[in-house]
Amino acid sequence: MDGTQLVKGVLDLAVLAVVAGEDGYGYDIVRRLRDAGLEEVGDASVYGTLRRLYAAGALTSYVVPSDEGPHRKYYGINPEGRHVLETQAKTWGGFVATMDGLLTGAGAAS
Repeated sequence: MDGTQLVKGVLDLAVLAVVAGEDGYGYDIVRRLRDAGLEEVGDASVYGTLRRLYAAGALTSYVVPSDEGPHRKYYGINPEGRHVLETQAKTWGGFVATMDGLLTGAGAAS
């Protein structure tokens, strides 16, 4: 199975979960997702997701000056984003339970 397609389907949830723990800038969020096991996640996909979640009102952003390079745009979760995270986490949990049931049944039928 192509893990890339699975990641695309849950990238909003994954990004919100990462930012809920600590604000971060684009590449930092990419790194944290990869460190968590989502190695297939693409930089452009994460940056697009951050922009979309910000435009939807789920994230805040602020710029932090840097002496070592360009300024960094940090993203943080806000109350709307926490609501989206909770809702999507429940949906994900239900999906996982359904798939576990299907796979357990498939194993028993074999």
